[in-house]
Amino acid sequence: MKDNQRIDIQNLHFSYRQGEEILCGLDFKIDERTTAIIGQNGAGKTTFVKLLKGLLKPTEGNVFYEGKNISEMTVAAIARHIGMVFQNPNDQIFKNCVIEEVMFGPLQIGMNKTEAAERAEAALQMFELTEMANVNPYDLGLSERKLVAIASVIAMNNKVVILDEPTIAQDYRGKYLISSAIHRLREEGRTVITIIHDMDFVAENFERVIVFAKGKIIMDGEAGDVFAREEVLLEASLEQPNITKLGQKMEFSHVFTKEEELIHFCRGSK
Repeated sequence: MKDNQRIDIQNLHFSYRQGEEILCGLDFKIDERTTAIIGQNGAGKTTFVKLLKGLLKPTEGNVFYEGKNISEMTVAAIARHIGMVFQNPNDQIFKNCVIEEVMFGPLQIGMNKTEAAERAEAALQMFELTEMANVNPYDLGLSERKLVAIASVIAMNNKVVILDEPTIAQDYRGKYLISSAIHRLREEGRTVITIIHDMDFVAENFERVIVFAKGKIIMDGEAGDVFAREEVLLEASLEQPNITKLGQKMEFSHVFTKEEELIHFCRGSK
């Protein structure tokens, strides 16, 4: 994989109807960095990740996963490499108990029952769901069902994990568990991609930020560089993270994306 390139997007176009392009000639690469794709509703984010997952086919252009054209791969083959957690866990969960739900994906991609169970148990432990292994997922609250859905994809051991609005319905604890999982996956060399509206969560957890607007990329860079460009964010109907705004109100020239950065800076400036 050249230069850690994992996914290569080349001249990507997509339309649901002729003459109404949703994506307009995207050209970029995705590597192992945690990557957040942000933009207002209708910017093309969800369509884009569905193309990565093989759920849609491009009207023009190509998506390559480690040199293989995704359009020429079956959905089952793609599932071995790219996993996706949908925004609404109810669109994903269908088993009668949590452990069966989390084991389902690993079994479908060829793991034996022992390995699938081990992967599932590790994923449940990651989200503090072990005690709920035998509970019906629909007896859990929405936030816990979302964690079950994330665990079920992580258990598949995909190299690429796509999270659609992972922080919806999550309290502080849920966000902490998801954040911890993202950092762990990054340490394992797995690529985490999210489409999300929670700028504070992006700033805390993602290295690279890509801004979509009207089916095009209007900025792509390190989180601090992107969040420094308030005018670009406004073009995409987005706001800066709260910690970035606070640093600016305190008249610091540095762009902060994490609370600990601002705290350390303040202590050092005394």
